[in-house]
Amino acid sequence: MSTPELVPLSTSPPKKETKAQRAERLKIEKDPWKAFDEIREFARQGRGSVLPEWAGFYFKWWGIYTQGDGAGVTGGVGGEGKATEFFMMRIAIPNGIATSEQLRAVGLLARDHGRNLADITVRQAIQLHWLTVESLPEAVQGLESVGLSPRGACGDVVRNVTGCPIAGLDAHELIDASPLAQTVAREVNGNSEFYNLPRKFKITVTGCPSWCSYPEIDDIALTAVLRGDEIGYSVRVGGGLSADPHLAVKLDAFVHEDQAVEVVRGIVEIFREQQGLRESRDRARMKHLFLREGWTAEKFLDVLKTKVPFILEPGVEDAVPDDVFRDHVGIQPQKQPGLYTVGATVLNGRMTGEQLLAIADLAEKYGAAEIRTTVMQNFVIPHVPQANLDSVLKELSALGLTVEATNFWRGTVACTGTEFCKLAITETKGFARWLVEEMESRIPGFDQQIKLHVTGCPNSCGQHWIADVGLEGKKIKHDGKLMDAWSFALGGALGQHAGVARIVNYRCLSDEVPDALERLLQYYLSSRNEAQNLRAWFAERSNDQLRGILEAQTA
Repeated sequence: MSTPELVPLSTSPPKKETKAQRAERLKIEKDPWKAFDEIREFARQGRGSVLPEWAGFYFKWWGIYTQGDGAGVTGGVGGEGKATEFFMMRIAIPNGIATSEQLRAVGLLARDHGRNLADITVRQAIQLHWLTVESLPEAVQGLESVGLSPRGACGDVVRNVTGCPIAGLDAHELIDASPLAQTVAREVNGNSEFYNLPRKFKITVTGCPSWCSYPEIDDIALTAVLRGDEIGYSVRVGGGLSADPHLAVKLDAFVHEDQAVEVVRGIVEIFREQQGLRESRDRARMKHLFLREGWTAEKFLDVLKTKVPFILEPGVEDAVPDDVFRDHVGIQPQKQPGLYTVGATVLNGRMTGEQLLAIADLAEKYGAAEIRTTVMQNFVIPHVPQANLDSVLKELSALGLTVEATNFWRGTVACTGTEFCKLAITETKGFARWLVEEMESRIPGFDQQIKLHVTGCPNSCGQHWIADVGLEGKKIKHDGKLMDAWSFALGGALGQHAGVARIVNYRCLSDEVPDALERLLQYYLSSRNEAQNLRAWFAERSNDQLRGILEAQTA
C-alpha cells in the first residue's frame, strides 16, 4: 500500500480583513433597522454588554455614535480616538421643518438625558450628546411618538433630506418643494431597500431661488426650474466635500414633479450597484464615479434612463443664484399677508435643551407652533404676525439669541470637533466662538458677508471647502507638545462663482489665527476696488500672495 502524500500546511498568515471588507461583511450579515431589540437588550444589561460591531458600526444606522473622550483621533489608535461610555445621537428633520411638539421632545431629551446640550447640524438635523446606553430605547421611542426619528441620520444610508427652511413662505420661490422633499425622505430614508449603500448619501430638494440648501455639494440635488410656464426640476449628482471635494454635475434632464421620486430612487439604485466603490471606505462616495472612474454627466444620464419608466426630457438653464449668504436670517415678510419669518443666528449651532424648549414655547405663543432649521446651523420661526415681532425679538434676546448678528457671527460654522468626535484632530466649537469674539473686536463693523468655516479634521464636516476662509484642524509640535493648529483654505464659494477653496500652504497655532486673519482682512479692506467682494479679491491673488499676507511678509 502506498503512503499518501503529505501536503504541507501553509505557513502564511491569513489575510487581514480590510476596513472596507469588514464594513461590507457586517452589512450583509445584518440590517440594523430590523434589530432594534438588540439595542433594548444592551440597555437592560448595561454599557459593558454592547458588542464591538454595534459600538463601532451598526449603531450608526440608528443615528447613534459612540462619544469620544475629548482627545480626538490623536488620543487613540488606528485612525480613531477612544470611545467613552456615552453616545451621541443625530435626529433627522426632513426639510428642517419641525413642530413645537417635536422640538419640545428633542429639548426634553437634551435637558434630561444629554446634559442640557444640543447642536443644530449643517444638514438641518439636531445632535445630542452624553446619552447613556440605558436611555437609547427611550430616546428613540420618544422621538418616534412625535413623528421624528434618528433612523438613517448616520450610516451607509440616505441621510436627512434637506430643503429650504422658508419653503411655502417665500414670495420669490418657484415652488414650495417641501412636500416633495418630505416625500423623498419617506421613500428612501429608513427604507431597508437602501440600508446597504456603499457609503453615506445626501439629497436636497428645493424651490428656493438662493439655493440655500447647497445643491452644489449633495449626491442628488433637485432644484426648481422654469420651462416656459411649467415648473419642474433640474438634477445634479455627485457633489461632496471631505478630503476630495467635488461640486455636483448637472444632468441634461428636465424632471417633472411627478417623476421626481422615481428619479431619486433610480439614482440611489445606481449608487447601490457600484461594487467598485465598496473596495475602499475613503473612496466610496458617488462623487468618485466622476473623480476616479471616468464617469461623465452623459454616461450617468444614460444609466439613469434605464432606471426610470419614462423618457427624461432635455434640461433647461438654471437661474444660478449670486454669491450671497443663503441663511434666511433676519425678519422677512412671507407671501402670506401680515406674517413674517424670524431667522435667528446660533453661533456654531450650539444650544441648550432649555433653549430648545423655550423656542418651542415661543413658536406656539407668537407663531403657528412650527420651527425650521437651516444648513447654516440656525433656525427660523415662521408665521409670526407683525404685532408679535417685537415680543419675539425681545424673548430671543433674553435667550442669548439674535437676528442681527455681525457678519463674523452670522457666517461662522463649526463641526463637532474633539469635544465629542473620535475622528477630530482639534477642538472646534469653543475655538470658533473665541475667534468670532476676537474678530468682532479687531475689525468692528466688517462690511462683507464672510463665511468662516471651522472643521476639526480633513473630513470637512464643517464644510471648509466652500468657505471664504476655511480652517482645517491640524496638530503642530510646539515647545515639545502637540498643539491645535489650523491650515487656511481661501476663496471657496457656491452659486455663480462656485469653486473649491484653495489651500494656500499656511498653518499656524490656534492663538495665532486672529492675527493672521486680521492681517488678511485688513489688507483686503485697504486694497479692494470699489464694491469688490472677498471672492473676487481672492481670485485676483495667487496662493503665494495670500500666504505672504497671512505670514505678515507683505507690506
